[in-house]
Amino acid sequence: MSKKMREKSVETLQTSPGLTGLREGEMAPAFSILSDDGRLLSNNDFAAARLVIFFYPKAGTEGCTQEAVGFSQIASDFAARGVAILGVSADAPKALQKFREKHALAIPLGCDETHQMLEAYGVWAEKKMYGRTFMGILRTTFLIEADGRISKIWRNVKVKDHAQAVLAALGS
Repeated sequence: MSKKMREKSVETLQTSPGLTGLREGEMAPAFSILSDDGRLLSNNDFAAARLVIFFYPKAGTEGCTQEAVGFSQIASDFAARGVAILGVSADAPKALQKFREKHALAIPLGCDETHQMLEAYGVWAEKKMYGRTFMGILRTTFLIEADGRISKIWRNVKVKDHAQAVLAALGS
């Protein structure tokens, strides 16, 4: 089976809408992770702005590339609305740096190799594919207001036009 079909199979995995445990209106968990350039990133770095955090399974795969490029292409539209963007995966900083450079991404990427942030946001979960069970990242996006409250959660994200849908949800 092709790589694209395998990714699609994992992406169509049925998950409970409440799997993350977090709900809209709740405070977003605090975080501290490394960025692709080795800096420490925390929620405090984004305290003055609204923040979109998109969690993706693996840098360089087709769906993750499409999603990151989609957000990167319209990053200035988000910035014009006072919204920062952060992509987070469990990839190592060096892998994220290569990913950013290869695709000329205009957004910061965060690395959570310890899975602390992934678990706090409820996106590190058991997945099944072809009868095999494994732990992985559930593709999920959060919109966090400047006061730290989660205003919108997109679960079971389909990457095609996802960045545009998030932008549209912000209004003008």
